[in-house]
Amino acid sequence: MNRILKRRLSLLLAAFAPVILALLPAVVEAQRANLDAGPSRRVTAHEAEKEKMNAWTVGLAGGLLEGAPIRLAAEMGRVVDDGPNLHVLPIVTRGPTENLNSLLYLRGVDMAIISSDSLEEYKIQVPQIQSRITYLLNLFPSEVHVFVRPEIQSLQDLAGKKVNFNTQGTAAAYTGPVIFSRLGIDVEKTFIPHQVALEQMRKGEMAAVFFITSKPVDAFVRGRWEPGFKFLPVNYESRFEDYYLPAVLEASDYPNLIKQGERVSTIAVPTVLVAYNWPAKSNRYQRVARFVDYLFSRLDRLQAPGFDSKWKSINLAATVPGLTRFSAAQEWLDRKARNAQAPQ
Repeated sequence: MNRILKRRLSLLLAAFAPVILALLPAVVEAQRANLDAGPSRRVTAHEAEKEKMNAWTVGLAGGLLEGAPIRLAAEMGRVVDDGPNLHVLPIVTRGPTENLNSLLYLRGVDMAIISSDSLEEYKIQVPQIQSRITYLLNLFPSEVHVFVRPEIQSLQDLAGKKVNFNTQGTAAAYTGPVIFSRLGIDVEKTFIPHQVALEQMRKGEMAAVFFITSKPVDAFVRGRWEPGFKFLPVNYESRFEDYYLPAVLEASDYPNLIKQGERVSTIAVPTVLVAYNWPAKSNRYQRVARFVDYLFSRLDRLQAPGFDSKWKSINLAATVPGLTRFSAAQEWLDRKARNAQAPQ
């Protein structure tokens, strides 16, 4: 009996073998599809999460780690943060004068903090620069500090002498040579860290240092200087009207270097928060527009204790010479003005 059954089974297998072999590829493919289905769903979920995170993330080029702009960028990021609805990435860069380059050409950069006179460098290579960049906010002025040794009595005395402009990429390294060029004074330019240059000044190896930053500067407030070390005046003239503003250094800023009641005239360059001029309906535009709404609406938080004191003097309506305001920022200001005028 067993032999008969075995023979019948062998005959059945032989009869159906071609069919089984024909179906085998389809079975294998189905099994493979089942195995791939789980990971495929996970990839889809991963991509969805990735898109969600990127949808409302904006890149903000700040500057050097030790500078004021990157600190302000970080504080803005803290105040406007809204989880998946808005996320600001402050970016450490080579400096505020390089930030314009990052905004124009670097992927993922939507906004930047720049010195307004850096636009001058791009007028030749990017003739329409002022139509490609818009400003959101005039942050604060950076005052020029020309600090000299006792034997130097005027800017003209610096002709042919060593003047330090901090390291390449900093605001001083760009603005300093521009200002001396406009004044027609040819100095021996050096680009080393200011703390090194200040020590060289004490030894008589350096005639002056050129700082451009928001006052007061710690090096001058805390430093102890021999009599005669001083700031030289830089008078505001027509040659500076395009990008600069008049400013003063006072005893309240530097009580160890300026006598009570005295004022040292100087100039300042606006430090500006700018954005690329994205098309109004683009996703990049919408991200920056949401950032503007959050930042302007929450400015009072930045003016509270715990944040940089510069926020207290910021005027949202302040303009920037040579640039057009980002349209969403102008619309926000217009709405606020209309609401203020509406009957209560």
